[in-house]
Amino acid sequence: MTEPTAIDSTAMAVFIFFFALVTVLGFVAARWKRGDLTQLHEWGLGGRQFGTLISWFLVGGDFYTAYTVIAVPALVYSVGAYGFFALPYTIIVYPFVFAVMPKLWEVCHRNNHITAADYVHGEFGGKWLPAAVALTGIIATLPYIALQLVGMQVVIKSLGVTGELPLVVAFAILAVYTYSSGLRAPAMIAFVKDIMIYIVVIVAVSIIPSKLGGYGSLFESADKFFQAKGGATGIILQPSQFMAYATLALGSALAAFMYPHTMTAVLSSSSAKTVRKNAIVLPAYTLLLGLIAVLGYMAIAANVHVTSASDVVPTLFLTLFPSWFVGFAAAAIAISALVPAAIMSIGAANLFTRNLYRPLVNPNISPEKEAKSAKLFSLVVKFGALLFIIVLPTQYAIDLQLLGGVWILQIFPAVVFSLYTRRLTTTGLFAGWIVGIVLGTSLASVMGLKPVYTLHIGGSAYPTYIGLIALAANIVVSFVVSALTQRQRAVAHAAQ
Repeated sequence: MTEPTAIDSTAMAVFIFFFALVTVLGFVAARWKRGDLTQLHEWGLGGRQFGTLISWFLVGGDFYTAYTVIAVPALVYSVGAYGFFALPYTIIVYPFVFAVMPKLWEVCHRNNHITAADYVHGEFGGKWLPAAVALTGIIATLPYIALQLVGMQVVIKSLGVTGELPLVVAFAILAVYTYSSGLRAPAMIAFVKDIMIYIVVIVAVSIIPSKLGGYGSLFESADKFFQAKGGATGIILQPSQFMAYATLALGSALAAFMYPHTMTAVLSSSSAKTVRKNAIVLPAYTLLLGLIAVLGYMAIAANVHVTSASDVVPTLFLTLFPSWFVGFAAAAIAISALVPAAIMSIGAANLFTRNLYRPLVNPNISPEKEAKSAKLFSLVVKFGALLFIIVLPTQYAIDLQLLGGVWILQIFPAVVFSLYTRRLTTTGLFAGWIVGIVLGTSLASVMGLKPVYTLHIGGSAYPTYIGLIALAANIVVSFVVSALTQRQRAVAHAAQ
């Protein structure tokens, strides 16, 4: 199946209808659960009043993005079983959320913290460690937002529309209603987005196999395809991939809720109990993710051929479904870009204002100006990501997002370990952060920005996720330097 050369009017009409619907919702959201949007906690955290249902949609909306729907099936289409590492990753992450995030929520709520860097400042004081946490979050988020644009770009192209103008218009609309409504906008839109994605996936996994001879035939076709392709591909994971698969899953799980957008979604919850309830019911999205991943095998069985793996899902729908459903699916995926992009820009804006601009530039900023600064920076972040996609090749965004995962893991000790131990010091955590960032970036550069580095230990080779290697070094340095600085303080205190 080749890419469309003309605009499908039916598909485009359906797409525009649903896109217009969420645009209206985005502006209406300012009046929903009304609050004073001149205050940062109202604009950037929705007033911390979202209950279990809203939080479930919101966390799911920013965790399962347009690029998830595009990239996971594309990876499975390209390499087979290895592409399913996202499944154990989401299985691991929710027990972590259940155990850790309610405790973090309680501290942040008690002390009016809006960001992870606020929490670090509250625990350790100073400017530079919180600034390091904030800067890491912002830089790791930028290519993530850019990838949402990639997802939207792919589906718009599948409808026969080329050029950058539709993308610019879509994100201009997003920028305006995020500016006016804050976190309430993506929270409201997430309802529509998640329902639409569930419909698309359930219809796809119900109808497509019946058109291809059933699931048995589907997996048989995929197996033959990968056997002919050769290399490290197949519908069964190969022994040489076990270590990389496991460490990617674990590292991704530890990193997932360190990102500003997922942290923002958690801190906007109304209570620690709400966070726990969500950790219990969020695995429903893991089932959805597994079904999404199988679309990669369905594309193989449907004999879909594309020049870019990212086109697999739109091309599969173009091949097997009527125009109206193609438009509906395209709208669902495009809206799946808007929700996380909005939350990501808000999370990054909160970090910039609270932990970079206020402490380092304008310590006496008023609450109203603080909120206005965050709104303006949210615009800068969105259009920076848009410029990133327009000016630079897509590959850079993909590679930098992989590097972003390595970077965001390096704030884990400062954010998580400090909830459970007082043995860590500012100096130790800052030293560990520097070592982790430098080591992770260096290893990723050596590997051409690929996420896995092979460790050679005792004559054996262990392909390992670079983020975990850097995190291990970070943890060791953090505890060693913290122990040394605490000892030096004890000696100095005794000498007095």
